[in-house]
Amino acid sequence: MAVNEQTERPGPEPLASSRVSRVLLAVCRVTVALLWIQNLSWKHPPSFGHNSAPPEDLYAWTLKGVDNEVFAPWAWLVEHVIIPHFAVFAWGAFAIEACLGAFLLVGLAARFWALVGLVQTTAITFSVLNTPHEWFWSYFLMYAVHLALLATAAGRAYGVDGALRPLWRQRGGRLSRVLIAAS
Repeated sequence: MAVNEQTERPGPEPLASSRVSRVLLAVCRVTVALLWIQNLSWKHPPSFGHNSAPPEDLYAWTLKGVDNEVFAPWAWLVEHVIIPHFAVFAWGAFAIEACLGAFLLVGLAARFWALVGLVQTTAITFSVLNTPHEWFWSYFLMYAVHLALLATAAGRAYGVDGALRPLWRQRGGRLSRVLIAAS
């Protein structure tokens, strides 16, 4: 019986093939989740600092998107759309960041939430990157960590995604395909 040469050559190992890799990936995912959860602590509903004099909290940081312009179209959007409808924006940002924290913490739909994290990081970056005394590297680190979570499907490492993917594969159907893609 002849041995196929392709079976003798080992293929590339999956990114998180060792237990140590999976643990470190889970630690990274949980750390990012806690970052988003902690980031909620200075956003104070229901006004989010809008009714303060001088402006505080999220409202003050939103104004920085105009005062310290990073990207002209974004500054225009902040000034003409977001600030006039600040309550909707503030609650939306609060909900998105709460969901980012919660879903990444448990590792459910981690790839989808990593994408959301990239979008939210972009919004934050366009708002405050040029603000005096901001450490611009923190935003690049946020991009890097969300890209890593996306690339490695971090929810599969000690997360709900890893536990439920076999079930989603068995069930089939549209919702299962969506969940598999999101995980």
